[in-house]
Amino acid sequence: MSEAEVKKKSRLRWVTLGEAIAIAALVVSGLGLWREYTKPDEKPLVVEKQASIPLRLGGHVADEGRVLEITPVEGSHALQSLAIAVGASKIELGGDGELGAKALEDALGKSAEEGDGMHRVRVRIDAKYVEAGADKSATGSYVISYNWDGGGLLGGRSLRLAGLSR
Repeated sequence: MSEAEVKKKSRLRWVTLGEAIAIAALVVSGLGLWREYTKPDEKPLVVEKQASIPLRLGGHVADEGRVLEITPVEGSHALQSLAIAVGASKIELGGDGELGAKALEDALGKSAEEGDGMHRVRVRIDAKYVEAGADKSATGSYVISYNWDGGGLLGGRSLRLAGLSR
């Protein structure tokens, strides 16, 4: 065999090897495409959304009963405003939720119970608050407890707040 024929066969062998590699790559690509095409549809993963927690309010007496601090029981709630309806009267509070005894006394007016001991008045509280970055509102019925202080011979009487309950 001549040298020219050997070079020709060598080139022919490389072309055949290159074609075989290309065909193998085409087959592998086709199998990958078929696998993706016939794969069942995957449902999107649903991340469980945290359930909303209803607003519950609690009250803490401050300044010897002159102030009732109304705050959410749940730490993830942040008050924006409160409105307390006492009969026909309405008391607007800010986000600090501080109800003054004088404001409640004025709202009660002549309907305030007289006498010694603990008295209670049912109120409706409308709250605007933030939970998990979303503005929300809630309305609930609560009971504010109070008593009368003073009222002696020369002194006037004053209303003292005692607590807040459901």
